[in-house]
Formats: sequence, structure tokens, C-alpha cells
Amino acid sequence: MSKQQQQLGFLFDSSACIGCKACQTACKDKNDLPVGLNWRRIVEYSGGDWEEDGEHMVPIDVFAYYLSISCQHCAEPACMAACPTTAIGKEEDGTVVVDLEKCMGCQYCSWACPYGTPQFSGFGECMSKCDLCADLRSIGENPACVDACPLRALDWGDINELEQKHEGLRAVEPLPERGHTEPSLLVIPHHHSQLPGQGTGAIANLPGPGARGKSELGPTKIREVK
Repeated sequence: MSKQQQQLGFLFDSSACIGCKACQTACKDKNDLPVGLNWRRIVEYSGGDWEEDGEHMVPIDVFAYYLSISCQHCAEPACMAACPTTAIGKEEDGTVVVDLEKCMGCQYCSWACPYGTPQFSGFGECMSKCDLCADLRSIGENPACVDACPLRALDWGDINELEQKHEGLRAVEPLPERGHTEPSLLVIPHHHSQLPGQGTGAIANLPGPGARGKSELGPTKIREVK
């Protein structure tokens, strides 16, 4: 890998996201990913309760919001530190990539990543993940997920420039504190968003019994790592 010159990342507007999964579908289609393999996932975080009031159930502090999660292209990637073959590295633009010729599919990177980002299979017996659509960016186009969002809730660019243009947070529930890996993600929070470690809700769309392998446990890991 070359010496890093910048740090690209994503801007996500949680206040605009409706959880339609257009970004997830566009990523899957563009990269021709098999069933059960998703490099971008929509996580629904919700909470509150209901109580009986006569013949009706009344909501109490009920809330829900969405997060669109992919590789965070962290400044200090846990996946890179865990890789025994140096197959994971950072490019000049700060993106985290997998060298398929070096990867032996041991899955240590997946276990280390608090976002459940690196996933097994899809490209032989190697790990795979979002590379921020390097091929599209090389010809001046946006990542597929960004252009697919009907609410324009996703954007990308140098994370420092994004922070200068937008007021946001580097993490909200159910993401871990940014200090774990320094993720290159800026979140414009939903009005119900809660800070990491202070959440009163839970992930509402955990994968069902038909989910394929450990790679689909990413949302669960996000909730467990604080």
C-alpha cells in the first residue's frame, strides 16, 4: 500500500433515512454479491414500550431510526491489525482494502472488526468488503450506494472536509465509541438518536435463522461492542 494522503469516508443523514434499503440493494447489485452477503446493511434501532389503557395499547417513549452501515474505512482499522498475512491495508485515499492474493480466509479480520464489516466468501475463499466503489470513483462517479439513495441521505468525501461542512456525530447507538478504531463516518443524527453506551433501545432487524454464516452477524456485534 502507498503512503496515505487523505482519509475518505461517508456522511450519513439519519434524520432523512427511511430504511428503504436502496443503498444496500445498489451495493449488492453493483458488486454482484451472492445471497446472504451484504457489504452495506440497514440497521433499525428502536425502543420504548406500550401499556394497556382500557381497550387500547398506548405507546410510551416509542422511537425508531435507521443507520446505513458499511466499512467505516477507519483511521486505525482493527481488521488490519488482526490480519496475519498483511492482506488488509490502507490506500493513499485512506480506504481500507483487501489484497485477495494475500488473503487466506482465516476470518480474523471479521472477528476483530466491531462493525462486522469483512465477510467471508463471494470472491473465492477470501474475505470481502466495501472499497468505497474504487472503480466508480476512478472515473469520477459516486459510490453506488450514494447515487441510489432517494432521500440523498448518503454522501462521501474527505472526512475532515465533511466535518467542516456538516454538523454531526462520529457515532450514535448502536455503533461503538469512535475511539475503538476512529471510523471515517459522520452521522447527522435523527432527533431520536442516542449516544453510544447510553442507548435504551435495541436492534430491531437482526438476521433470521435463514441468514448465511457469521458474516451476517454484523448488526449483533455492533450492539455488543461498546
